[in-house]
Amino acid sequence: MRAGAVGPGVTAWLGALLSSLCCLLPLAVIILGLGSGAFMAVTMRYRWLLIPAGIIGVATGFFLYFRERRRCAALACQMAGSRITLALLIVASLVVGTSIVLDRFPEFTSDLLARVMDGDAGHTGHKMGGMR
Repeated sequence: MRAGAVGPGVTAWLGALLSSLCCLLPLAVIILGLGSGAFMAVTMRYRWLLIPAGIIGVATGFFLYFRERRRCAALACQMAGSRITLALLIVASLVVGTSIVLDRFPEFTSDLLARVMDGDAGHTGHKMGGMR
């Protein structure tokens, strides 16, 4: 297996990892009960850098994938791991997309956290119960 066949997947996953550092990773840590919201507050300060880095990483992964695919088509060779690499690129795109959604729609993120932490599937909005 050539290094060129592995490059697109690795590049895309590094981008996805960078992008998820500000939104998905802290959310997973909180949901698993391994940390607090302080971790998310710290990493959210760098979302201006992490999310674009994730987008660039995934886009670069797709570019490298299609460049290698064209090269293999021109040489009449078979690209090693093309299906796995494409699947990883798609999953990495979903990770970055989810990070963008969680960042752009903070109310959705807070409702999601409230539902997971309370275990209340019917929770909608930010009702304060009987408080006035």
